[in-house]
Amino acid sequence: MTYVVVENCIKCKYMDCVEVCPVDCFYEGENMLVIHPDECIDCGVCEPECPAEAIKPDTESGLDPWLKLNAEYAKSWPNITVKRDAPTDAKEHDGEAGKLEKYFSPNPGEGD
Repeated sequence: MTYVVVENCIKCKYMDCVEVCPVDCFYEGENMLVIHPDECIDCGVCEPECPAEAIKPDTESGLDPWLKLNAEYAKSWPNITVKRDAPTDAKEHDGEAGKLEKYFSPNPGEGD
């Protein structure tokens, strides 16, 4: 099992999760984070830290596309281990439907 970042992280990108991760398996895109599935140790400490509830165990049904997206972008986006401020409009986008199609960016973020 691994944990997966899902759609609600897009445009929210709260970084509470990166502070608690003991193995630094988060990678930063322009407007979301992903978890490297081969680095995640399945400890689960990140899941309750996410204000947007955008981190799920991969045992939940329907997460295969998100697992693939996390695995793909964790290879090219920079590692992030330090919490920074969320986007100023994060609360406006929290819970919004269809964020993958509307806003997803394949561009890397800043990283550490």
